[in-house]
Amino acid sequence: MALRYDSVRTASWLPATPDASHIARYRALPFPEQWRDALLDLCSAGREKRWETVPTWRMDQALQTFAPDLLVRPRPSQYRGEGPDFWLYAPHSSADPLPDPAFQGLLGAWLHDLRPELEHRSRVAEVRALFREEPPQWQQDVEVELLKCPTTAGKTAAPDSRQFQLTTDWLARRILSLEPYDFGAGRLRFRAMPRGPQDQGAELVSQALPHEGARGTEWYSVVLNITLHTVPFEPLPRFHFHTHIRRYATRIGAKTGRLHLPFGRRTTVMLRPRVPWLPGAPLSDRFAVARLAWFQGGYDWVGGGPAGMLRNISLTAPFPDAQALLAAPAEWIQDDMRAAVVYSTAMGSHEVGAGLMSHQRSALTEWAEEALPEELRPTAPLVRTRLAGSTPANPRQDPSGAAKKAEANLRRAEARRKGAAFALGDLSSEMDVGVTPVLEARLLWQTPTMRDTAVAALIAHLDLKGDGGAPDTSSAYETSPVVLEWQMPELVVRLRCLKLPRSLGGDLLLPEGSRHSREAVTTALAVRRTQTSEFVASDQASPVPVPTLALVEIDRAKDFASPAHDPKFALRLGCADAKVLTQFMAVPKKTKGYNSEKNAEFRAAKAWDDGLRQLGVRVHPEHNLGEQLPQGLRYLATWMVRKNARSRTRWAGHVPVAVLVTPQPSVEGAARVQGWDEQARAWVPYPVMLLKLTRRAEIPRHAVPAPRDTGEPASLPSWWADRAQQRRNAEEWLEKVLRSVRGTPTVLLAHGQNMRSHWTWLQDGNVVADKFRGGHAPARRLDPDLRIVRVRSARGRETAQWWGLNPDPNSANGLPAHLWTDPSATLGETRVFWSTTPKAQTFKLSVAADKLAPRVNTKGKLTIDTGEAAWNPGLVEVSVLGCHPQDGDVPEALALAVHQLRQAPDLPDALSLPLPLHLAGLSQEYVLPTRAEEDSAPETAQAADANPDVAAAPGLAHMPEQAEHDEQLSLFEPSAGAPAA
Repeated sequence: MALRYDSVRTASWLPATPDASHIARYRALPFPEQWRDALLDLCSAGREKRWETVPTWRMDQALQTFAPDLLVRPRPSQYRGEGPDFWLYAPHSSADPLPDPAFQGLLGAWLHDLRPELEHRSRVAEVRALFREEPPQWQQDVEVELLKCPTTAGKTAAPDSRQFQLTTDWLARRILSLEPYDFGAGRLRFRAMPRGPQDQGAELVSQALPHEGARGTEWYSVVLNITLHTVPFEPLPRFHFHTHIRRYATRIGAKTGRLHLPFGRRTTVMLRPRVPWLPGAPLSDRFAVARLAWFQGGYDWVGGGPAGMLRNISLTAPFPDAQALLAAPAEWIQDDMRAAVVYSTAMGSHEVGAGLMSHQRSALTEWAEEALPEELRPTAPLVRTRLAGSTPANPRQDPSGAAKKAEANLRRAEARRKGAAFALGDLSSEMDVGVTPVLEARLLWQTPTMRDTAVAALIAHLDLKGDGGAPDTSSAYETSPVVLEWQMPELVVRLRCLKLPRSLGGDLLLPEGSRHSREAVTTALAVRRTQTSEFVASDQASPVPVPTLALVEIDRAKDFASPAHDPKFALRLGCADAKVLTQFMAVPKKTKGYNSEKNAEFRAAKAWDDGLRQLGVRVHPEHNLGEQLPQGLRYLATWMVRKNARSRTRWAGHVPVAVLVTPQPSVEGAARVQGWDEQARAWVPYPVMLLKLTRRAEIPRHAVPAPRDTGEPASLPSWWADRAQQRRNAEEWLEKVLRSVRGTPTVLLAHGQNMRSHWTWLQDGNVVADKFRGGHAPARRLDPDLRIVRVRSARGRETAQWWGLNPDPNSANGLPAHLWTDPSATLGETRVFWSTTPKAQTFKLSVAADKLAPRVNTKGKLTIDTGEAAWNPGLVEVSVLGCHPQDGDVPEALALAVHQLRQAPDLPDALSLPLPLHLAGLSQEYVLPTRAEEDSAPETAQAADANPDVAAAPGLAHMPEQAEHDEQLSLFEPSAGAPAA
């Protein structure tokens, strides 16, 4: 019998009392505003448009390398805190991290770096002389309040912006003063990382630990992060303590004789010099950071060195040679971590598994809490919801025993058929009443193995009877399309099997070379898009009045010559032009270190399931809350598709998406899924919306784009003006969507990290309970039929790590699933809840797993878990921002309904987000030129290393926490259009 957990702990701390206060003293340097005009004149000289701000970001990077003890803040021109802000901070009790001679040297190098052109040398010299005449003055005794903060109109904590950086650094320094962490087989000694203006909180990294794998020694560290956050309607700030693993790249290529660095990516290197590089500077106990990248002719430090300023700085010791580091990375790690290249999954496999399991996290947190000052305390354990059970009224059944499992599979297949029949019948008003709906699908195959596997998977997925009239020989598939058909009571399934020509499934045709222009990539995409549309349209499929589905077998992204050659997005757009939805599955291959043949059945079944989802086929989780929720409640999910300027086609923009899910009580588990059509200003079936979204992809259907003007580029609008316009557009769009749902009880679901930058009312600092604001107008009362629930995931460490408190103190802390609430809250008053789900079935690692030392498992045998990937379900915050308590609404009931929406009965595991948000987020597959949803092998290590960024993969089930993965440390570089620091 499974252990019942009555409470969970989060790795978070908060002030012990509302009046808790701690004032710290710092040395601080204001940005010398007296230089501003001279610096702007220097930066703007010879340029058509005058610069608006002084670009300090390269100087900020250099400071993180040469003076890592300094805390570098953003330019304080926009600061609105209680006291004055400064550019640089250092604790008053520490040694001077940047004496004046060293600082003057950095300033001179920065000036030369701002305008390195020969014609500007005299102007640089003039500004340099101005620096000497009016040198910056450090203030020696600056006091900063680290804990106490005001609250907003919504009674939410509003920390001073300095506290996000200075308070977490203060806590990190207290942890560094503890005795090293004893893990049984050794002790962990931590060092701090430098923090720049864009870095979140504080970070501590342990010494590198060796792991002896099958291919030799690999290295890793334990990382501790402390970040400051707020919770809606909570007047006290919270500090999250995150623990994870950082792995280092040491594998040398047999042919190249050096470390492999992925093309087009910059790789972070952690540094520990033996002597200070800057003359007169002290030797820091912190790590320094710099980055490596590929340049014409080889690999080198980005810009020739930290922030590109090395060429202008006289160093006391040589900076590490990039080629020497790449040739022997392990030797640099073993030399007291003089240099360590941070690993990313794009570099290949690593024999150290990512992540830490729940019990080891709890042990590390307990150790760190020994450093808490009396002004802070751990947050109280959360308890189970006091309403109904946490599973839906129609939960997934996973019985034991072969006969019962087979029976459950048949019930699920029947539910899928009924769901497909309902979704297809709902697609077209022209379909005659009583006519059996037709599921029209294509299988665009490349290999006979995957073709036969996909057909068998469809039969099993829907429990179809017979072989559909399959031909006796495999050669029949080669000459012409083969049509398979199954007549079921609820549904007719018709599958057309066509061989995908290599001209469509192969690399996009691009000019030779490794770098391709926007025009070349866009042209290749447009050509392949047109070819695909013509190929699909030429197939004489039976005419049906609804969108159809194509399952496309294609190579993995890494099997193409480069990411730019990947044709998936062109295939998706071409099929969409022919009114065909697409789902991809990888060609089965068996190579060294990769075997996708053994899981072909799993991948094919998953592809059909995801394909049917695009048609709106999902078994809807039915809530078990009865009259505690309004009758006929439906769910409206919004999502902001972000088109990054750094994407393959280099366009930037934002596309809002809305999905409306209306449960249908007449059909068990059925729900009408619709999407908002902005052009028609109406709700249309979900698959229709997906096809219409391709208009927003900005890749031409037929015409080749005109080349860019070779003259002076037009000046871009400022980042701030562009963002303000995006917000106005998004909020106007939201108002139109909400007007369309008036008159029926509706829950508006929004993902905080995704939507709040454009709908600012979702931000903790703005929201007021039971109010609504969609633009610049004042907040107003919530419409009578509207409720607002914001969901926040572990992305950006915004929700804390967690574990279930085992009733037996001598046993491991686990990972229970439920909806949790604050035990001190009064029923009906609390608005914030926390949702947890079980581990995914593919992850079997014990919650007692130890990544640092051998342990004795439940069988009494000694085992080592270092090579195993750890996986922990992320903690999801469910905040009921708006409802109608005076009319009987119970916030806890609304939160529990949202929690149950994560548990779709037809999926093997829980979703990372509620089902309506899951559907809304996945719609971006039809807008973004990504590598689509290429199905990965289900091995634990591969799944655990998946990118957890929900903006990139919003609908992935069982999303692990972000801190479980290796991340390239951020050194701030402004993206296109962003303001300089």
